[in-house]
Amino acid sequence: MMTPETLPRGPVSSLLGETIGDGVGSGEPVAMPEDHYRARHDRFARERDALTRRWNRVANLRLLAFLAAAGALGYGVWQRSPIAAAAGVLLLGAFLFLVRHHGDLGRRRRRAAVLSDLNAEALSRIARDWDPLPLRHTIRAAPGHPFAADLDLFGRASLLHLLDTTATPMGSVTLARWLLEPASPAEVRGRQEAVAELAPALDLRQELALRGRLRERGAPDPEPFLAWAEGSRWLAHHRSLLWAARAGTLLLWGLIAAWAGGLLPNAGWITLALLLNVLLGQMIGGRAHHIVARAASQEGAVAGYADALDLITGARLEAPLHRRLQADLAVDGRTAPELLRRLNRLTGLVIPRGSLAYPVIQALTLWDVHLLAALERWQGEAGTRVRRWLDVLGDVEALAALAGLAHDQPGWAYPEVDPGLQAMEARGLGHPLLADAVRVVNDVEVGPPGTFLLVTGSNMSGKSTLLRALGVNVVLAGAGAPVCARACRLPPVTLWTSVRVEDSLERGVSFFMAELQRLKAVTDAARATRTAGDRAFLYLLDEILQGTNTAERRIAARRIIGHLVAQGAIGAVSTHDLDMADEEPLASAARPIHFTEQVGVNPADPSMSFDYKARPGLATSTNALRLMALIGLDLPPEESGQGADHGQPTIEPVLQGNHPDST
Repeated sequence: MMTPETLPRGPVSSLLGETIGDGVGSGEPVAMPEDHYRARHDRFARERDALTRRWNRVANLRLLAFLAAAGALGYGVWQRSPIAAAAGVLLLGAFLFLVRHHGDLGRRRRRAAVLSDLNAEALSRIARDWDPLPLRHTIRAAPGHPFAADLDLFGRASLLHLLDTTATPMGSVTLARWLLEPASPAEVRGRQEAVAELAPALDLRQELALRGRLRERGAPDPEPFLAWAEGSRWLAHHRSLLWAARAGTLLLWGLIAAWAGGLLPNAGWITLALLLNVLLGQMIGGRAHHIVARAASQEGAVAGYADALDLITGARLEAPLHRRLQADLAVDGRTAPELLRRLNRLTGLVIPRGSLAYPVIQALTLWDVHLLAALERWQGEAGTRVRRWLDVLGDVEALAALAGLAHDQPGWAYPEVDPGLQAMEARGLGHPLLADAVRVVNDVEVGPPGTFLLVTGSNMSGKSTLLRALGVNVVLAGAGAPVCARACRLPPVTLWTSVRVEDSLERGVSFFMAELQRLKAVTDAARATRTAGDRAFLYLLDEILQGTNTAERRIAARRIIGHLVAQGAIGAVSTHDLDMADEEPLASAARPIHFTEQVGVNPADPSMSFDYKARPGLATSTNALRLMALIGLDLPPEESGQGADHGQPTIEPVLQGNHPDST
């Protein structure tokens, strides 16, 4: 069995479902993912520390070898001692060996350190411990996106923060796009098969992340490089200049050879040929160097892409999606990694224009022109394929990220996304961003068309969390990932939410107007989805129209929900207004559930707790005044401007849990 240190860059003989020699049982299954990650982290941390000690020792030895070699060679020259000179040469050879060995130890140490970090990050993901988990992406959704801001898709403690194990810009962008844009049912099934195949292949997934991070240098934007690869070939339209450069170089070196062989009496012709080369270099050298620099803009990154794609082409994968992606990496009997490595070798020949050697080499050889010709030959052979290769890398990284979630949450289910379904049904549904130890799950059904889920309950009881749990799991389902539920079935949906509305001082928009604009966008999208007819429309509305008075809020909210129901949409609405659906047509359309709290029975003890379990029917209790008392805001009636003689409730009966429902 191969270990991470001996894993070849070429074809991988067997990775799926194996445990690469991590010292935790020779491939035996581990009880919990946490145990596996912790064992791997500790093992690679020990290896990193041992290699660091060796690296430091070799650093000292190479310094001693250099000093000894310099001393022996100096003494041998000074004293004309062949023995000392020979000893100096041997010590110099030892120094060069130690330099190479030192570099190898450094690479192995870096590898062990990254593997240790990958497993530490996996432990943080499982625990939902966000602070030590690097936020590797800077992606933000466009303002007004149907659900991204409300469901915490991006940023700290977000869904992408949880999922993102990618190491390239293509991977993080692809993963984000999958979260923002739900796939078709066929695409979802294809991704689910691929994710299920990658989930047990921890070694393959970590090796993919490792190779990306080992080459990572600020994750450069690939677009300038792709613009060159896909663009026109400049020299192909200036063949006469290319042939002039070739002829000038051959003429110059031919004259130099003739002069050296005594066939040319003086160097005048050489000077003339050199001047012609310099003139030609002034004409086309600058343009050629500019294009060469664009091609070489991702020299290190191209090598990293080649390493990652090499792993993908060599992995034994059977899922249809994986096979299609691998097929896209084959080019006329060669593979994308081979062609990218050839490009990397060519770009490694670029001479920086600011170096002292550049003008000399350019004058003698017109180096940039010949190098550009070689790069354009590569460009004509593979340039139009590079974007697809990088897309494949992004797809596989995104699949590996979803597979990491499947591996870390073995109790989660792959949802059934079926156009024939009329409702979303989930058993044991919870919020994916909550840790297992604190997550509370519920059985939930949203739909069929003509109905809506009415969620009531007291403050802090779990209404908003349930709506967000529904939304985030719908996003995961549309991406092809497992969802936080024991079982889940849903139709393909277009999702819109109104949960976290914000006003805008810059645009001069009040909270109420911002909420109205959001609700208009929701209703417009519902009509457009019904017209398109290929998806169900799913809405999640949390305490809508809070910015106006109670009477108008109820009327407006009823009209909006009634319109959505009439459009055949399915959705969930949370509210404190218990009479929201006491009139038709909402009375027969509502499917009410509620959350509640448990209050201490001692009048002197206003303690309160929540079980976050959904129950059928409308809420039967409120807790706003109880919460005031809990935080010490239990003002006497005379201080709050509400005397007992006005018939207003006092704090004392509220603490006993006897206050009638009024929120």
